[in-house]
Amino acid sequence: MLFTAFLVLLLLHALVSKLVDRGILTAPILFTAAGMVTYLFRPDLGELGAHGKDVFLHVAELGLVLLLFSDANRMGLGTLKHVRGLVTRLLSTGMLLTIALGTLLATLILPELSIWEAGILAAILAPTDAGLGQVIVTSPLVPAPVRQALNVEAGLNDGLSVPFLLFFIAMAGAAEASSDARLLGFMWEQLGYGVLLGIAVGGVGGALLGVALKREWMNPSWQPLAVVTLPLLCLLMAEPIGASMFIAAFVAGLAVQVGYQDASKHSVAFSEDWGQLFNLAVFFLFGIITARQWQEITAMHLLYAALSLTVVRMVPVAIALVGAKLQRSTVLFMGWFGPRGLASIVLAMVYLEQKHYLEPNPIVVHTVIATVLLSIFAHGLSAGPGAKRYNAFVASLPVHAPERGS
Repeated sequence: MLFTAFLVLLLLHALVSKLVDRGILTAPILFTAAGMVTYLFRPDLGELGAHGKDVFLHVAELGLVLLLFSDANRMGLGTLKHVRGLVTRLLSTGMLLTIALGTLLATLILPELSIWEAGILAAILAPTDAGLGQVIVTSPLVPAPVRQALNVEAGLNDGLSVPFLLFFIAMAGAAEASSDARLLGFMWEQLGYGVLLGIAVGGVGGALLGVALKREWMNPSWQPLAVVTLPLLCLLMAEPIGASMFIAAFVAGLAVQVGYQDASKHSVAFSEDWGQLFNLAVFFLFGIITARQWQEITAMHLLYAALSLTVVRMVPVAIALVGAKLQRSTVLFMGWFGPRGLASIVLAMVYLEQKHYLEPNPIVVHTVIATVLLSIFAHGLSAGPGAKRYNAFVASLPVHAPERGS
């Protein structure tokens, strides 16, 4: 019944998608709201049970694995070698300060959390999701330097957040078990095995694809499917060896380009179609879970959510952009458009799956739900009007202003 409801909603959205694109309601808003309404009319669907939770987790994991792989492809090895300017500031100073400030505020607003649990919450909410305000990173209304910086930031910070999350989980687990050996073992399995698996799958797969293409063994129509098998292999092979599938998928997305430079064209095209399907399924299920958990969300959860989307995001961005010679309005614009979406949902599910290592704290989960829900609506509704208003501001700047660069 749940799957049927989602497919009907997907069909209806496809039929009027052009009309929807003209308004301010985004697809994540509609599918999240539809999930919440579905629960109100059929509360029995909210009782996902063990099997339903597994399905939700697998769909979410699949969506993020494809996203991380395609993001790494889209950015490319060349981007990592020459990344500079605004992107460097956002991914280094900005991201580190975001996690630090998020951790500090969590300990003050949610004192029931340990320092490591506060770090877990901050790491889960650190990555941004450009899809929640798609117009910001695609519309020519937003100057190229700004939209490219926000797009690259969103493409890389989800993968960069995973090591921080795993570190805080390991520290929290070690604190409960008082075992440094357990901490080192967990970190090596998740990070070390994840990197090695990504290099192996991406490197070998890219080499094989490169040889097949060079010798004209492969039909062009099979190239997209061949490329997408690589992140799926990372997903399937990670669990048996205890590696992080997300680290593996991101590293594989970089490694595959060594032997097969056309990987980005095919993986991005696939993720924009099928990846979108998985992403919308996640938002639909998120809406159902949110409606079911809403009574557990308190004013403190909502307060942290509001601060996470404003102070925790905007202050680090402002500090990171000191010296970039950007106008104050640009700094505020870039600080505000740091939505929390798919990556935060999946990382929260990853946290919940560590029950064998660490007992999850419901406060973390409820705060993530409140933050993502607020972000879906606040950033989705403000993206279009915000882009138009910012465009008018940029038009008034001198032609030599950094915002008007190419």
